[in-house]
Amino acid sequence: MRIGVIGATGTIGSRVVAEALARGHDIRAFGRDTTGAAAAETRENITWTSLDVLDPEGIAAVLPGLDVLISAFQPGNAARDLADTIERSIADAGVYATVARALLKALETHPRTRLIVIGGAGSLEIEPGVVLADAEERLHETLDSVGLPRAYAAAVRGHRDALNALRTSNRRWTYFSPAEDIAPGERTGRFRIGEDQPVRDAEGRSRVSAEDAAVALVDEAELPRFVQRRFTIGY
Repeated sequence: MRIGVIGATGTIGSRVVAEALARGHDIRAFGRDTTGAAAAETRENITWTSLDVLDPEGIAAVLPGLDVLISAFQPGNAARDLADTIERSIADAGVYATVARALLKALETHPRTRLIVIGGAGSLEIEPGVVLADAEERLHETLDSVGLPRAYAAAVRGHRDALNALRTSNRRWTYFSPAEDIAPGERTGRFRIGEDQPVRDAEGRSRVSAEDAAVALVDEAELPRFVQRRFTIGY
């Protein structure tokens, strides 16, 4: 397949690229400025292109030939500077929905291209009809448990708004909510899949490695199960 990855140098995006290349796919890797990444690249079947994700026309211009576009967009680069990404996400929480709408607008001229958006866990339900982003006390507890400032609640709600923007579209979109606790770790290939509620382990924790998130995302790219739906994973 030909798979595009936005945010290809980030924590999850870089692992999606590695997983997809290992499976023999051709990758177009996108970022704000990919000059350095392109110059350092030694792998086969990957090309790097700079892209402004707020520009629907620019996005549309890179879609021809792609089977799937996976967006791991974050303001900043969490893999290089997590504190900066957190600060940017809080300051401009509306950017997630803005990017979602830009991606959908670009897809209007390429309706056969599938879109997979990597979002947040805050839009998952903590009880029927109640999502974490809307339950402030529970949200603060969750942010505390994963080491994020409570002000990051604004970004959590921004991710929720991006999902809601996708839900108004008839494009071939999929939204991925990672576990509440996601970080670099081991690629096990063993996890459980859920839809609108977090997947928790025997200790009640919602957690997964970024490597296993990449496995789930490339699985979905290869064999779509959640078109116009959201899914999540956890151990």
